[in-house]
Amino acid sequence: MPHETPLIATIVAGLGLAFVFGALAQRFRFPPLVGYLLAGVAVGPFTPGFVADQALATELAELGIILLMFGVGLHFSLKDLMSVRAIAVPGAIVQITVATLMGMALSWAMGWSLGGGLVFGLALSVASTVVLLRALQERRLMDTERGRIAVGWLIVEDLAMVLALVLIPAFASLQNGDGAAVAADPLAARFGLGLTGVLLLTFVKIGVFMALMLVVGRRLIPWILHYIAHTGSRELFRLAVLAIALGVAFGSTKLFGVSLALGAFFAGMMLGESPLSQRAAQESLPLRDAFAVLFFVSAGMLFDPASIIREPWPLLATLFIILFGKSFAAFLIVVAFRHPVSTALTISASLAQIGEFSFILAEIGGATNLLPKAGRDLILAGAIISIMLNPLLFAGLDWLLPRLERRRNDPATPAAAPPAEIPATALTEHTIIVGYGRVGRLVGEALRQRGHALLAVETSDDILKPLKDEGVETITGNAAASHVLRATNPAGAHALVIAIPEAFEAGQIVEQARAANPALHIVARAHSDAEVEHLKSLGADVVIMGEREIARGMIEELDTRPPDAAPALVPHRPAEQVQV
Repeated sequence: MPHETPLIATIVAGLGLAFVFGALAQRFRFPPLVGYLLAGVAVGPFTPGFVADQALATELAELGIILLMFGVGLHFSLKDLMSVRAIAVPGAIVQITVATLMGMALSWAMGWSLGGGLVFGLALSVASTVVLLRALQERRLMDTERGRIAVGWLIVEDLAMVLALVLIPAFASLQNGDGAAVAADPLAARFGLGLTGVLLLTFVKIGVFMALMLVVGRRLIPWILHYIAHTGSRELFRLAVLAIALGVAFGSTKLFGVSLALGAFFAGMMLGESPLSQRAAQESLPLRDAFAVLFFVSAGMLFDPASIIREPWPLLATLFIILFGKSFAAFLIVVAFRHPVSTALTISASLAQIGEFSFILAEIGGATNLLPKAGRDLILAGAIISIMLNPLLFAGLDWLLPRLERRRNDPATPAAAPPAEIPATALTEHTIIVGYGRVGRLVGEALRQRGHALLAVETSDDILKPLKDEGVETITGNAAASHVLRATNPAGAHALVIAIPEAFEAGQIVEQARAANPALHIVARAHSDAEVEHLKSLGADVVIMGEREIARGMIEELDTRPPDAAPALVPHRPAEQVQV
């Protein structure tokens, strides 16, 4: 029996075309994110052919935002948030103010009302949660000072936008002369609260939500997951993680008026202090990635390519505010707080785009007759183009930062001819450790105790600082980049230990290292049989999978029983002969 399946069609078309366009973008050395956006344009209403259900795509994308912010909260403790409050709170407020004033100036030049200019400026001032977090995660900056400041800045922006979403209807009613605020909040609407009353009510509700999460959620959420973990059911544990993330996000929006993203972030932050936080992050990762892709597809569906031709000059001015205006303001603020230039540039690049909150502001601005249709089109076009250009800004940042670091360490280097490569290490017969996290640190400590020459490669300056202080040679950067790997001198090395958990990135390192030194002994880690085969096919000598090593340890423990108790389960073999 034929029946309509808009949900299935939207998911299939969105993920299918995202895969195709993402693979093509990767093939031509563009970020896959660009392909996801183009997939959205292809299934959007402004291009011929199949048109996906835009409302459904937007709701699916919200699930990705919830899971993404929940994952960030798992790794971002309250202590980390408070540690960056001195820069994140004033920095975000000043940056929002500057960007809003610039947007209002542009709207005034186009003859819009004061309310329209306010909504337009606010929409240009707030960065996309998904884009910012994806960029930080790809560069493994989440656990660095730069990453913490960027996420803290984002949280302050989200709080400001929550306040704006509540106050815009009240402002619209005052501007339209209604006399009473038509507040989005039912309580405010029932009692006819004015602008001041709505403002106070919003602060009270946000304060109650945060207090409830800190007092109750901090104990209740970890207790629930610990209880489920003791049942031994992985299926129930995964379901509990999703239920907590989605339930807290939805409940916080309905009861306290905060955003879905902010509610999910606090739920993750409360759970982050539990020993189960790492497992919870792993369980939510597959769905988080899938729905994050649907966010970019839904954003691409909003873009009308013809708007570039219809209104080129207002669009260029809008892009200037998004890409350069507010980013330059953020740069000056971070430098004024005496943070390194590298941190200021990272924050600037992170904020050089707009996204989901901008879409919501545009919708509310149109519904309250504050924002003209031309303003909504400019916001959507600016969001799509800035999201597409943001990875290119980060690519330029990846190129620039090593050169700035070299010039800082070597002032005699002429500005016109910055070094093109990181200098290769003078070490030979050394062991290269890529990734100095929990696994890499244990390997490194063992090698140092045995007196082996060691070179550590990490993307985080904070992680490498203790090693540098102890005189161990380090390189800051992503070893998958050819110029970083060349600097480790793989041709003269004795062994390469790849301790990062990302199999695809590890595969790029293995392939390049094997080409540089066919005799190099390469040891990597994996989480599945497929990853083991993938890394071995690229040239890894040994690939260690955690589950297999745990099983081997258990079997060896059983084999230590007296010989007359039971026959050995497996024949003993020297450790160096065991190939995983």
